[in-house]
Amino acid sequence: MFRRIITVSLSVFFAFITLPLSAQQSVNIENQVRQALNASYRTDNDRQADSYRLPAETLAFFGLKNDMRVMELLPGRGYYTKILGQILADNGKLYVAADGERVEPELPKWGLNNVGILNDNFATERRNNERQYSIINEFSFDVSDLDMVLTFRNTHNFKKDDRIRVSKEVLKSLKSGGIYGVIGHTRRHMEPYDEVRWRRVDPVDLIKEMQEIGFVFKDYSTLHYREHDGLVHDTTHDSLGRDSDRFTMIFVKP
Repeated sequence: MFRRIITVSLSVFFAFITLPLSAQQSVNIENQVRQALNASYRTDNDRQADSYRLPAETLAFFGLKNDMRVMELLPGRGYYTKILGQILADNGKLYVAADGERVEPELPKWGLNNVGILNDNFATERRNNERQYSIINEFSFDVSDLDMVLTFRNTHNFKKDDRIRVSKEVLKSLKSGGIYGVIGHTRRHMEPYDEVRWRRVDPVDLIKEMQEIGFVFKDYSTLHYREHDGLVHDTTHDSLGRDSDRFTMIFVKP
C-alpha cells in the first residue's frame, strides 16, 4: 500500500514537471490568486464578484507572474488591487494610476504598503451632462519599462479620442514585449453610441484603435462571454446581475 502511494505521488510530480513552462506558470499564478482571495479584508461584495470576474483564470490568461512590474489603471474600489498587491508584494511591484488616489487611503488597511500611487496629473470631468468622461489635463504615467498594464471594465468611461490618449500613454509606459490586458463591456459591432447602453464598447473598434497607435493584437479569451446578455441593455440592468458580456484581450508593445 505504501509503495502504491509513493508511485502515485511520483507520477503526479513527474506529470507536473513535464508540463510546458507556460502551463506550469499558469497553474502557479492561479493558485496564488486563489490564496489571495482568502484575505480577511476582502468584502462580501468582492467575494460575490469572484464568481463572474474569475480573477484566477483572468490573470493566468494575461500571463501575470509574481516578479512583474505592473500598472493597474482606474482601480475603482480596489477589487483587483487587493489581489495584485498581494501577489506582487515580495518579488514584483504594483502601481495604480489614473485616479489611483481613490484606493490610497485603503492600502495600509489592506497591508499593501508596497503599492505605488503614480502622480500622473490625470483628471476628468463630465461635460454638458454627458455620460462619458473627458480628460481635461495633459497627463503621463510617471513610470517606464513596465511588464504589464491592466484595466478592468473601464474602456467605456471615455470617448474615443480620450480612450486613445490613455492607450498612447500606456504604450509609452511598457517595455518592448510588454502586455496590455483589457477587459471591457461588449457593445454590438457597428452599433452607434447610445446613452441607454453607454457602458459598452465595440471590441472591433477597440482593436482598430490599438493597432493604429502601435500595439499588436495578440490574443483574446471567451472567459467573460455571457450568452444571457443580448447586448440590448446597459450593463447595470437588473436582468444581467452585474455579469455582462465582456471582451478580454491582450495587446503587446512591439
